Amino acid sequence: MHVDHLVFAAGPEGLRGTADRLSAMLGEESRDGGFHPRFGTRNRLIPLADDRYVEIVEVLEHPVAEKAPFGQVVRARSEAGGGWLGWAISVDDLSGVEQRLGRKAVDGSRHFPDGRLLEWKQIGVKGTQADPQLPFFIQWVSDESVLPKALDGSVQLTRLEIAGDRNRLEEWLGGRAEMLANLDFEIDWIAPHGTPGILAAHFNTANGEVRI
Repeated sequence: MHVDHLVFAAGPEGLRGTADRLSAMLGEESRDGGFHPRFGTRNRLIPLADDRYVEIVEVLEHPVAEKAPFGQVVRARSEAGGGWLGWAISVDDLSGVEQRLGRKAVDGSRHFPDGRLLEWKQIGVKGTQADPQLPFFIQWVSDESVLPKALDGSVQLTRLEIAGDRNRLEEWLGGRAEMLANLDFEIDWIAPHGTPGILAAHFNTANGEVRI
């Protein structure tokens, strides 16, 4: 298991405005990530170190966005003002997660502006929708040369502040406490006084520590 990326829902300034604001804070330019035809969303990506990235995402006025859980959670977070939506964990094989959750993963894809196709499978967005402290899971299908981690940024994620419960997260991960123990960044657990989820992320940048 690898913490693959963080998801940030666009705020009132829209996708490009939100991406530009985060880019200015992190000192790393965002890239156009394309359109998700199965989810009714589009994104921009800010590359990080350690095979990670920040995904800034915006829901589109598209019929599929009303039905897809990912489109639903993006719309709800953006309508609440935008901000951290969740995080994703990549695995080599989703079959164990499918068995644990009792449902099948769904296919995801998007075309980059240059026409390349990126494909993956994902599961757990409904869990994120119900309890935003919980990550969803993805399995990349495409060749490594087109994966977002190939962008290779220099900004390093150092800490997450999460309103939630470590035991609940361990349960969601299949009881794998060692996964949290072996993370290469810290998690500060904060008792929720409202909706659980990511409150802030800390990054080591060329201009020092940045908290978003």
